[in-house]
Amino acid sequence: MNPPSLEVTDVAKSYGSLVVLSSVSLAVSAGEAVGIVGPNGAGKTTLLDLLTGTGRCDAGRVRLHGRDVTRLPPPLRARMGLGRTFQVPRPLGDLTVFENALVGAMRAAGLRGRQAYGAAYEALSLTGMTEEANTRAGSLRLLDRKRLELARALAMRPRVLLLDEIAGGLSDPETEVLIETIRAVNARGTTIVWVEHVIRVLVAVATRLICLADGHVIADGVPAQVLALDEVRAAFLGGGVLGGGVLGGGALGGGVP
Repeated sequence: MNPPSLEVTDVAKSYGSLVVLSSVSLAVSAGEAVGIVGPNGAGKTTLLDLLTGTGRCDAGRVRLHGRDVTRLPPPLRARMGLGRTFQVPRPLGDLTVFENALVGAMRAAGLRGRQAYGAAYEALSLTGMTEEANTRAGSLRLLDRKRLELARALAMRPRVLLLDEIAGGLSDPETEVLIETIRAVNARGTTIVWVEHVIRVLVAVATRLICLADGHVIADGVPAQVLALDEVRAAFLGGGVLGGGVLGGGALGGGVP
Protein backbone atom coordinates (compact mmCIF):
# COMPACT_ATOMS: atom_id res chain seq x y z
CA MET A 1 0.00 0.00 0.00
CA ASN A 2 1.29 3.47 -0.89
CA PRO A 3 1.93 5.85 2.02
CA PRO A 4 -0.46 8.80 2.44
CA SER A 5 0.41 11.95 0.49
CA LEU A 6 0.33 13.85 3.75
CA GLU A 7 0.50 12.48 7.27
CA VAL A 8 0.50 14.24 10.63
CA THR A 9 1.27 12.29 13.80
CA ASP A 10 0.76 13.67 17.33
CA VAL A 11 1.60 17.22 16.29
CA ALA A 12 1.56 19.89 19.01
CA LYS A 13 2.11 23.64 18.97
CA SER A 14 1.98 26.21 21.76
CA TYR A 15 2.77 29.90 22.02
CA GLY A 16 3.83 30.42 25.62
CA SER A 17 0.99 29.17 27.80
CA LEU A 18 -1.46 29.13 24.87
CA VAL A 19 -1.89 25.59 23.51
CA VAL A 20 -2.96 25.88 19.86
CA LEU A 21 -2.64 22.25 18.76
CA SER A 22 -2.37 19.15 20.93
CA SER A 23 -1.68 15.60 19.69
CA VAL A 24 -3.22 16.21 16.25
CA SER A 25 -3.03 13.23 13.91
CA LEU A 26 -4.48 12.84 10.42
CA ALA A 27 -3.66 11.33 7.04
CA VAL A 28 -4.64 12.38 3.53
CA SER A 29 -4.48 9.95 0.61
CA ALA A 30 -3.27 10.88 -2.85
CA GLY A 31 -6.00 12.57 -4.89
CA GLU A 32 -8.30 13.23 -1.93
CA ALA A 33 -10.12 16.53 -1.38
CA VAL A 34 -10.25 17.05 2.38
CA GLY A 35 -11.81 20.00 4.18
CA ILE A 36 -10.66 21.22 7.58
CA VAL A 37 -13.28 23.07 9.60
CA GLY A 38 -13.66 24.45 13.08
CA PRO A 39 -14.48 27.61 15.00
CA ASN A 40 -12.16 30.59 15.21
CA GLY A 41 -9.07 29.76 17.24
CA ALA A 42 -9.30 26.03 16.56
CA GLY A 43 -5.75 25.91 15.16
CA LYS A 44 -6.58 25.45 11.46
CA THR A 45 -4.16 27.98 9.99
CA THR A 46 -1.50 27.00 12.53
CA LEU A 47 -1.81 23.43 11.24
CA LEU A 48 -1.18 24.63 7.68
CA ASP A 49 1.85 26.57 8.90
CA LEU A 50 3.27 23.39 10.40
CA LEU A 51 2.57 21.45 7.22
CA THR A 52 4.43 23.97 5.06
CA GLY A 53 7.24 24.58 7.52
CA THR A 54 6.53 28.26 8.12
CA GLY A 55 5.86 27.16 11.71
CA ARG A 56 7.79 24.57 13.72
CA CYS A 57 6.20 21.67 15.59
CA ASP A 58 6.80 21.50 19.32
CA ALA A 59 6.17 17.77 19.10
CA GLY A 60 5.05 15.17 16.56
CA ARG A 61 5.88 14.43 12.95
CA VAL A 62 4.85 15.63 9.49
CA ARG A 63 5.38 13.31 6.52
CA LEU A 64 5.04 14.22 2.85
CA HIS A 65 4.83 11.30 0.39
CA GLY A 66 6.16 9.04 3.13
CA ARG A 67 9.20 11.18 3.94
CA ASP A 68 9.64 12.87 7.32
CA VAL A 69 9.75 16.61 6.58
CA THR A 70 9.20 17.85 10.15
CA ARG A 71 12.49 19.78 10.18
CA LEU A 72 12.69 20.63 6.49
CA PRO A 73 12.38 24.34 5.57
CA PRO A 74 9.51 25.55 3.34
CA PRO A 75 11.56 25.74 0.09
CA LEU A 76 12.48 22.06 0.28
CA ARG A 77 8.87 21.07 0.97
CA ALA A 78 7.82 23.12 -2.03
CA ARG A 79 10.34 21.27 -4.20
CA MET A 80 8.74 18.04 -3.00
CA GLY A 81 5.39 19.18 -4.38
CA LEU A 82 3.70 21.03 -1.52
CA GLY A 83 1.90 24.24 -2.51
CA ARG A 84 -0.15 26.71 -0.49
CA THR A 85 -2.39 29.74 -0.76
CA PHE A 86 -2.87 32.27 2.05
CA GLN A 87 -5.97 33.82 3.63
CA VAL A 88 -4.95 37.26 2.42
CA PRO A 89 -3.67 37.18 -1.18
CA ARG A 90 -0.02 38.17 -1.45
CA PRO A 91 0.55 39.23 -5.05
CA LEU A 92 3.77 40.94 -6.08
CA GLY A 93 1.89 44.12 -6.94
CA ASP A 94 4.43 45.69 -9.27
CA LEU A 95 4.72 42.55 -11.39
CA THR A 96 2.23 41.37 -13.99
CA VAL A 97 -0.11 38.45 -13.42
CA PHE A 98 2.07 36.24 -15.63
CA GLU A 99 5.24 37.29 -13.83
CA ASN A 100 3.63 36.41 -10.49
CA ALA A 101 2.83 32.92 -11.75
CA LEU A 102 6.35 32.64 -13.16
CA VAL A 103 7.80 33.42 -9.73
CA GLY A 104 5.88 30.44 -8.36
CA ALA A 105 7.22 28.18 -11.08
CA MET A 106 10.84 29.35 -10.84
CA ARG A 107 11.44 30.31 -7.23
CA ALA A 108 9.23 27.76 -5.48
CA ALA A 109 9.33 24.79 -7.86
CA GLY A 110 12.80 25.40 -9.29
CA LEU A 111 11.60 25.17 -12.89
CA ARG A 112 13.57 26.89 -15.63
CA GLY A 113 13.16 28.01 -19.24
CA ARG A 114 10.28 26.52 -21.19
CA GLN A 115 9.20 24.37 -18.27
CA ALA A 116 8.73 27.42 -16.06
CA TYR A 117 6.91 29.42 -18.73
CA GLY A 118 4.71 26.44 -19.56
CA ALA A 119 3.82 25.87 -15.90
CA ALA A 120 2.96 29.56 -15.43
CA TYR A 121 0.75 29.69 -18.53
CA GLU A 122 -0.95 26.40 -17.63
CA ALA A 123 -1.75 27.74 -14.14
CA LEU A 124 -3.23 30.95 -15.55
CA SER A 125 -5.27 28.96 -18.05
CA LEU A 126 -6.64 26.65 -15.36
CA THR A 127 -7.67 29.59 -13.18
CA GLY A 128 -9.11 31.63 -16.06
CA MET A 129 -6.48 34.36 -15.80
CA THR A 130 -4.89 34.32 -19.25
CA GLU A 131 -6.67 37.49 -20.37
CA GLU A 132 -5.19 39.32 -17.37
CA ALA A 133 -1.66 37.92 -17.97
CA ASN A 134 -0.17 41.36 -18.70
CA THR A 135 -2.17 43.21 -16.04
CA ARG A 136 -0.27 44.58 -13.06
CA ALA A 137 -1.18 42.38 -10.10
CA GLY A 138 -1.65 45.32 -7.75
CA SER A 139 -4.63 46.55 -9.75
CA LEU A 140 -6.68 43.33 -9.54
CA ARG A 141 -10.04 43.08 -7.79
CA LEU A 142 -10.48 40.61 -4.91
CA LEU A 143 -11.68 37.61 -6.95
CA ASP A 144 -8.81 37.96 -9.39
CA ARG A 145 -6.32 38.39 -6.57
CA LYS A 146 -7.56 35.11 -5.12
CA ARG A 147 -7.41 33.43 -8.51
CA LEU A 148 -3.85 34.71 -8.92
CA GLU A 149 -2.95 33.41 -5.46
CA LEU A 150 -4.22 30.01 -6.59
CA ALA A 151 -2.47 30.29 -9.97
CA ARG A 152 0.87 31.08 -8.36
CA ALA A 153 0.54 27.99 -6.17
CA LEU A 154 -0.50 25.86 -9.16
CA ALA A 155 2.48 27.09 -11.18
CA MET A 156 4.58 25.11 -8.71
CA ARG A 157 2.86 22.00 -10.09
CA PRO A 158 2.09 20.78 -6.56
CA ARG A 159 1.11 17.23 -5.79
CA VAL A 160 -0.50 18.46 -2.56
CA LEU A 161 -2.23 21.86 -2.45
CA LEU A 162 -3.16 23.57 0.83
CA LEU A 163 -5.90 26.22 0.59
CA ASP A 164 -6.42 28.68 3.43
CA GLU A 165 -9.87 30.33 3.40
CA ILE A 166 -9.65 31.16 -0.28
CA ALA A 167 -13.43 31.68 -0.56
CA GLY A 168 -13.59 34.35 2.15
CA GLY A 169 -15.07 37.67 1.00
CA LEU A 170 -16.35 36.40 -2.34
CA SER A 171 -19.92 36.74 -3.63
CA ASP A 172 -22.02 33.66 -4.43
CA PRO A 173 -21.31 33.82 -8.19
CA GLU A 174 -17.60 34.30 -7.48
CA THR A 175 -17.52 31.30 -5.17
CA GLU A 176 -19.11 29.17 -7.90
CA VAL A 177 -16.21 30.09 -10.20
CA LEU A 178 -13.77 29.16 -7.46
CA ILE A 179 -15.50 25.83 -6.78
CA GLU A 180 -15.29 24.79 -10.42
CA THR A 181 -11.61 25.74 -10.58
CA ILE A 182 -10.69 23.73 -7.49
CA ARG A 183 -12.74 20.78 -8.70
CA ALA A 184 -10.75 20.87 -11.94
CA VAL A 185 -7.47 20.98 -10.02
CA ASN A 186 -8.51 17.98 -7.92
CA ALA A 187 -9.70 16.10 -11.02
CA ARG A 188 -6.17 16.35 -12.40
CA GLY A 189 -4.94 14.29 -9.44
CA THR A 190 -3.81 17.06 -7.10
CA THR A 191 -4.49 16.31 -3.45
CA ILE A 192 -6.46 19.14 -1.82
CA VAL A 193 -6.46 20.12 1.86
CA TRP A 194 -8.79 23.10 2.25
CA VAL A 195 -9.33 25.17 5.40
CA GLU A 196 -12.53 27.18 5.04
CA HIS A 197 -15.17 28.94 7.13
CA VAL A 198 -17.69 29.00 4.28
CA ILE A 199 -18.74 25.39 4.73
CA ARG A 200 -21.42 25.36 2.03
CA VAL A 201 -18.60 26.09 -0.45
CA LEU A 202 -16.19 23.61 1.10
CA VAL A 203 -18.56 20.65 0.99
CA ALA A 204 -19.17 21.26 -2.70
CA VAL A 205 -15.61 19.97 -3.26
CA ALA A 206 -14.47 18.03 -0.21
CA THR A 207 -15.41 14.36 0.11
CA ARG A 208 -14.18 14.27 3.69
CA LEU A 209 -14.20 16.74 6.59
CA ILE A 210 -11.89 16.99 9.56
CA CYS A 211 -13.13 19.17 12.41
CA LEU A 212 -10.72 20.85 14.81
CA ALA A 213 -11.78 22.37 18.13
CA ASP A 214 -9.62 23.56 21.01
CA GLY A 215 -6.56 22.24 19.21
CA HIS A 216 -7.86 18.67 18.84
CA VAL A 217 -9.39 16.63 16.02
CA ILE A 218 -12.95 15.98 17.20
CA ALA A 219 -14.37 14.45 13.99
CA ASP A 220 -13.15 12.97 10.71
CA GLY A 221 -15.41 11.51 8.03
CA VAL A 222 -18.07 12.05 5.39
CA PRO A 223 -19.19 15.73 5.42
CA ALA A 224 -22.87 15.10 6.18
CA GLN A 225 -22.03 12.79 9.07
CA VAL A 226 -19.39 15.10 10.55
CA LEU A 227 -21.66 18.14 10.42
CA ALA A 228 -24.45 16.22 12.13
CA LEU A 229 -22.37 15.27 15.18
CA ASP A 230 -23.37 16.86 18.47
CA GLU A 231 -19.78 17.69 19.38
CA VAL A 232 -19.26 19.48 16.04
CA ARG A 233 -22.48 21.44 16.42
CA ALA A 234 -21.45 22.41 19.96
CA ALA A 235 -18.00 23.54 18.78
CA PHE A 236 -19.49 25.82 16.13
CA LEU A 237 -22.15 27.20 18.42
CA GLY A 238 -19.48 27.93 21.00
CA GLY A 239 -17.46 29.76 18.38
CA GLY A 240 -20.42 31.85 17.24
CA VAL A 241 -20.25 30.62 13.65
CA LEU A 242 -23.95 29.91 13.30
CA GLY A 243 -24.85 33.34 14.49
CA GLY A 244 -22.66 34.86 11.79
CA GLY A 245 -24.40 32.91 9.06
CA VAL A 246 -21.10 31.60 7.73
CA LEU A 247 -22.34 28.08 7.22
CA GLY A 248 -25.17 29.00 4.89
CA GLY A 249 -27.68 26.52 3.52
CA GLY A 250 -28.31 25.03 6.97
CA ALA A 251 -25.23 22.84 6.92
CA LEU A 252 -25.47 22.18 10.64
CA GLY A 253 -29.21 22.00 10.52
CA GLY A 254 -29.34 18.55 9.01
CA GLY A 255 -28.70 19.24 5.33
CA VAL A 256 -25.48 19.68 3.39
CA PRO A 257 -25.75 21.97 0.37
